[in-house]
Amino acid sequence: MAENLQIDNLDRGILNALMDNARTAYAELAKQFNVSPGTIHVRVEKMKQAGIIKGTRVEVDPRQLGYDVCCFIGIILKSARDYPAALAKLDALDEVVEAWYTTGHYSIFIKVMCRSIDALQHVLINKIQTIDEIQSTETLISLQNPIMRTIKP
Repeated sequence: MAENLQIDNLDRGILNALMDNARTAYAELAKQFNVSPGTIHVRVEKMKQAGIIKGTRVEVDPRQLGYDVCCFIGIILKSARDYPAALAKLDALDEVVEAWYTTGHYSIFIKVMCRSIDALQHVLINKIQTIDEIQSTETLISLQNPIMRTIKP
């Protein structure tokens, strides 16, 4: 990764516009910011090289695909040295969509998406709690996600 790139107001504007719609054409951004499309291209490439822009994604609504249960699971490991092995086993589970290595009571905090409570129970009993490196878990079921955003540049 390159050294930290200092971004200016034009870079922030480009980032905000692309975060709103990553498919916005450079020519459209150029008109919006009163610069040339080449300037937009150079700025975007510099931000990619600096690791500020990591890629583009298609955002999928899990509920539209039948994943109605979202939960967070705090995991206590048997030992700190068990982290790499436990993480590798969690990574192999399709239902685990995020994992965080944390301080405090839990060693790992994961986000899990399932189609139903029955499916969640199956994942907990037959997948997560069978991982040898895990001592115990605590599950929190999400009722809603009223705030979901990324950091503004």
